Amino acid sequence: MSIYLNKDSKVIVQGMTGGMGSKHTTLMLDAGTAIVGGVNSRKAGTSVELGGRELPVFGTVKEAMAETGADVSVVFVPPAFTKDACLEAIDAGIGLLVVITEGVPVQDTAEVWAYLQGPAGSGTRMIGPNCPGIITPGQSLAGITPHTIAGTGPIGLVSKSGTLTYQMMYELKDYGFSTAIGIGGDPIVGTTHIDALAAFEADPETQAIVMIGEIGGDAEERAAAYIAEHVTKPVVGYVAGFTAPEGKTMGHAGAIVSGSSGTAAAKQEALEAVGVKVGKTPSETAALMREILSR
Repeated sequence: MSIYLNKDSKVIVQGMTGGMGSKHTTLMLDAGTAIVGGVNSRKAGTSVELGGRELPVFGTVKEAMAETGADVSVVFVPPAFTKDACLEAIDAGIGLLVVITEGVPVQDTAEVWAYLQGPAGSGTRMIGPNCPGIITPGQSLAGITPHTIAGTGPIGLVSKSGTLTYQMMYELKDYGFSTAIGIGGDPIVGTTHIDALAAFEADPETQAIVMIGEIGGDAEERAAAYIAEHVTKPVVGYVAGFTAPEGKTMGHAGAIVSGSSGTAAAKQEALEAVGVKVGKTPSETAALMREILSR
C-alpha cells in the first residue's frame, strides 16, 4: 500500500522539455514511474526522447489527460509561470499536482490554494510548492527524491525539508518506507503534516510515522493536536532549527521565529506532550524509530 502515489499512477510533467524537467523526468523513469508525456504549449505535437523512451509533448494538461489517462502532474516551470501551470492542471481535474518549483511568490501560492478550496479544486490534491515531491519506493516517484536511497517498508515519512527527507530515508533504509512525502517549507503549502498523518493512519501497510518539521509557524503544534485525537500509530519527530537565533529567517521562507512562538523547543514540547518522541538530531530520530520497530 501507499498514500497518494502508486505503480498505477500515470504521470505527466509540466515543463518536461526544460533543463530541470528533462533531467528529473529521466530520473523518475529510472525509478519506475509511469511517465506518459509532458506539457509545453510551444512544443505541442512533438516528442522528446528521455531515458530510452519517446515521450509525447502536449499543448495542455487537459489534452495530455485525455490522450494518456494521466492522473498525476509534476510541475517543473519557472516561478513566474507556476501559478498558471497549477490553475491549468486544477481546471483539467488532475488528481495529484506535485509542484517542485521553489521561489514561487507567496501571493501566487495563496491564489492557487484558494482556488483549490473552491468547486474547481475538489478533485485535486496539491503537494508543494518548493518541495522534493513524493516517492513510493519500488513503485513510483513524482519529484526529485533520489530513488536509490531506500526501499519498501513499514515507515511513513512526512517532512518540510527536502534534504532531511533524504537523510531520514537513508538512515532508515534497512527498514524502508511505504511512502515519503516532502510537503515543502513555504508559508502556504497544498498538503500539510495533518493531511499526510491522516493518510498514513488509514494506510494498513504503514506501521509507524516519522514527522519532520522546522522552526516557524504553528504547523507542528497543530499536527500534535491532531495526533492526540486521531493517530493511533507510533510517531517520532524531528524539528530543525534548535540553534537558530530568534527573529531571524532561516533558509525556508516559512522558518521565521517570533518570541516563543514557532521555536524548536515549543514544537518539541507540543509533540512530546502527546506522546511523540522527538530526536535532537536526525540520527537520534532514526534511532527512536528503530527502537519502535524492533519491539
